[in-house]
Amino acid sequence: MKAVRHEAIIRIINSRNVDTQELLRELLENEGIAVTQATLSRDIRELRLKKAPAEGGGQKYIISEHITPEIPQIFRDSVIRSDHALNTVVFKCHTGMAQAACAVFDRLGCSGVVGTLAGDDTIFVLMRTENEAAELAEEIAEVISEAAERRQG
Repeated sequence: MKAVRHEAIIRIINSRNVDTQELLRELLENEGIAVTQATLSRDIRELRLKKAPAEGGGQKYIISEHITPEIPQIFRDSVIRSDHALNTVVFKCHTGMAQAACAVFDRLGCSGVVGTLAGDDTIFVLMRTENEAAELAEEIAEVISEAAERRQG
């Protein structure tokens, strides 16, 4: 449910100006997703949303354009492993998590990415070069390993 909710939040804020948590909560409810204020606050934090000026004045939620050194929690919790072949990287995810993880990955703005495609449990990332694909697969494998170690320890 969390992945579906995160995906809906990203879709909503990318399609219209949302300036308050209450409006976002109402829009989610219109899509059949009931959420408490506390859960929505946590989602906003996990997705690293921030407010920015909106066209015509006011503010709106956006995905932070600044790439942080730490990959967002939803991605780390969703991806099980990564691999590559030629210039394509594949992320295997927990069932039902690939689309939300892919949406978050897209917002990271990684260099060399041509495009992404997500299914139910798999994300394909097309890279410009084979070297960039190998580097990305290795970096993500390290992030997944570190996240797993933190959960166990």
